[in-house]
Amino acid sequence: MSYVELHKSTRKEVWFLDSGCSSHMNGNKLWFAELDEGFKHSIKLGNNSRITVLGKGCVKLNVAGVMQKIGGAYYIPELKNNLLNMGQLQEKGLAILIPNNTCKLFHPTRGLIIEMVMTSNRMFIMLATMPPKESIAFFQTSEEGETQL
Repeated sequence: MSYVELHKSTRKEVWFLDSGCSSHMNGNKLWFAELDEGFKHSIKLGNNSRITVLGKGCVKLNVAGVMQKIGGAYYIPELKNNLLNMGQLQEKGLAILIPNNTCKLFHPTRGLIIEMVMTSNRMFIMLATMPPKESIAFFQTSEEGETQL
């Protein structure tokens, strides 16, 4: 994950597209728009060590100027790299195509939503920024079902 060390930034975070992880994973609690901290789990890493999951929720990311919602992400404070699970993306109906060293994620109705070029060490990375806190809208639903900001 040398890309992270070479391109450290406080404004952007790197997400690795991963076919081997068990779930989307993030180590930065601030990136979660929704987080169930009552969810506890343990996962085994590739080196047979275990790491503790301290929550599960939804991460909102700004990718190339478009807001993306990543649900079902594990919160793991010890995690040094963010991971996007390819299986979860496909379960949500996204199509993943990898032509000519470019990974493209397609939504069934929105079309192409994310495009990543393969790095020199054969990884697909996505750069994302956290949406500003003031851009998050709060709403309340009345008994009649009307939504109010």
